Amino acid sequence: MDRETLHQFLHDMLLARAFEERAAQEYSEGRFSGFLHLYPGEEAVAVGVIHATEPADYLVTTYREHVHALVRGIPARQVMAELFGRRDGICRGMGGSMHLFDRERRFMGGYAIVGETFPVATGIGYSIALRRLPEVVVCFFGDGAVNQGTFHEALNMASLWKLPVLFVCENNHYQIGTEIHRHSAVVDVYRRACSYDMPAEKIDGMDVITVYEATRHALAQIRSGSGPQLLEFETYRFRGHSMADPGSYRPRAELYAHTEHDPVRAVIDKATFGYPSPGEIAAAGPDVVAQLVCHPSAIDHLEQKHVDEVKREVEAIVEDAVKYALQSPSPSMEDAWHSLYCNRRHETLLGVDDG
Repeated sequence: MDRETLHQFLHDMLLARAFEERAAQEYSEGRFSGFLHLYPGEEAVAVGVIHATEPADYLVTTYREHVHALVRGIPARQVMAELFGRRDGICRGMGGSMHLFDRERRFMGGYAIVGETFPVATGIGYSIALRRLPEVVVCFFGDGAVNQGTFHEALNMASLWKLPVLFVCENNHYQIGTEIHRHSAVVDVYRRACSYDMPAEKIDGMDVITVYEATRHALAQIRSGSGPQLLEFETYRFRGHSMADPGSYRPRAELYAHTEHDPVRAVIDKATFGYPSPGEIAAAGPDVVAQLVCHPSAIDHLEQKHVDEVKREVEAIVEDAVKYALQSPSPSMEDAWHSLYCNRRHETLLGVDDG
């Protein structure tokens, strides 16, 4: 892993955590309302997967999509303003928390209906295949969506037609408050793909580097024309399903065990280097002492002071985003009518120039 990529992972994961925690705070103080589904604990999946994609690839995701939008490059200002329902949000305040959308960045939505991402992603994949373009659609979904009929229909169609779709399961083990073994006869989601002759793999979703490498490998195969694949990333959300859910159904020991494997803390550990103690050096043996001593300069890792600088930087970005959202006006009725009649009866194929 090169230094620049690792540093970008660190920045994006810290920004994701800071943004989501601040969104929770603003929501709790009544600054905005509606549904709010947060992402702390799952950051390694969004950061690792999206950094492995190309700008021309499409992303289709669920209602827990703020971090996906941030990593894709949508400014924190526009994401926060959308949460606040303000005119300067990425959807002019018309989408809110669950419906972020940015055509320019090929971020094709946040969708509130469980299982809705499958047909949307498959349709985009079909349009790519028709035009024989070197693009891929990344379809995010949770473990709670795999018992929807759309899951099976979409995987069958994508495999039959060898569509360029990467199905990404963010398996946080809970469908709202129901644990996966209570709602699924087959708890290993990736095993279901074999019914559709589709390559699939289960990956540690708490390790951003593992996520990134697995996604790069899958995307390379899909671009070669081999057809769709499915990756199941085992992860864990530290909060309840939404701000309305305290998550009290989860055993305290389970929550503690997963927070001990916090993906944000893990990427900080990878980006910093703790010099080995004399005991650790002695235990390593005399043949590798020189290697251990030279390790920091060889991998050029960050010192803790640099990590602290990144934390201050992302906190400033989030603070600025909140101020921007609060200063943004509310949408008008004219904005509402414009959104209602946007492109009606003049639909175009995605990616085709309007001219």
